[in-house]
Amino acid sequence: MGAQELHPDPARDGGTSAAPEGIVVGVDGSDHGQCALVWAAREAQRRRRPLHIVTAYSVPIFAASGLDGGYATVDDSVIREGAEAIVKQAMEKVAGYGIDVSASVENGDASGVLLDMSETAELLVFGTRGRGGFVGRLLGSVSSALPAHAKCPTVTVPLICSDRLGETTEDRRVLAEQAKSGHQLVENVVVVGVDGSEQARVAVLDAADQAERLGAKLRVMCAVPQYSGSLAWVPAPMDRKALFAEIQVTLDAGMAWLRSHYPGLDAECELKDGSPVDVLVGESRHVELVVVGTRGRGGFTGMLLGSTSDGVLHHAKGPVMVVPDHADPRLADRPRFGPILGDADAA
Repeated sequence: MGAQELHPDPARDGGTSAAPEGIVVGVDGSDHGQCALVWAAREAQRRRRPLHIVTAYSVPIFAASGLDGGYATVDDSVIREGAEAIVKQAMEKVAGYGIDVSASVENGDASGVLLDMSETAELLVFGTRGRGGFVGRLLGSVSSALPAHAKCPTVTVPLICSDRLGETTEDRRVLAEQAKSGHQLVENVVVVGVDGSEQARVAVLDAADQAERLGAKLRVMCAVPQYSGSLAWVPAPMDRKALFAEIQVTLDAGMAWLRSHYPGLDAECELKDGSPVDVLVGESRHVELVVVGTRGRGGFTGMLLGSTSDGVLHHAKGPVMVVPDHADPRLADRPRFGPILGDADAA
């Protein structure tokens, strides 16, 4: 354990490098990337998996002017040297974690590079935005594009939680927000948002795995917004009360199913009145991790995910894991434990 290796750029050297496994983290030298790096290193420790550090750069192309105009590229040696310095600094930062660390500098679009790596990675980690310098798009647009398309779960680490990671920043907006909110104790809790969809149940299973790794409590949250769209016609408060009662029945059945697969897990369930985004963002302030799926039923609560996941990612005050839809044999026995939302057409 503790081995380190810097992989060459295969496109530059004419070879191919092995696809990274374990935890992959994107860095660009920014404070955002540093927070993501620290979180990823701690996660690699928890999972006892290797950590792969990557940065990506693109060579600028310029259009010439005049009658003989055309396109020209610049020598990438200086750009690449800067990128190599970033990953070497990152490797030094995590040298004391006692994990196997490798790193690579890739020539290409950051989103595309990380998306390719998600084919073999166990987890992708990145910050909410980056320096906007020579590495181009790591991070920022990357953090918006990847969760929706990655083949493995992704974790976005916002700069606002730098203090809980022992990191510092000179970002004035972040410093002002941290000063305003004050020091907040972080509960050893993993929160997962649910809406009765199968995608949410997949997210619950991944959240339960994460809670076990952290030795944390799992809090399953369902938020029901005010009437909108197809529910706007409902006239009586009693109808909403009945809706809550129906949802609670399905949540209780879901918790019974979850406990059958995680009998030793400390888990609780909360049903709240309010916007799913607001509820999950509020939880993110004081819990270890918020977990959501990539999309949901768009039915009775209008969550998860899609617009909800996007809203949580943009406003969260702590790390957010987005779990892509995937097959899991444990989903097959869920109907045995009670009603599923939309059971009439889902069973």
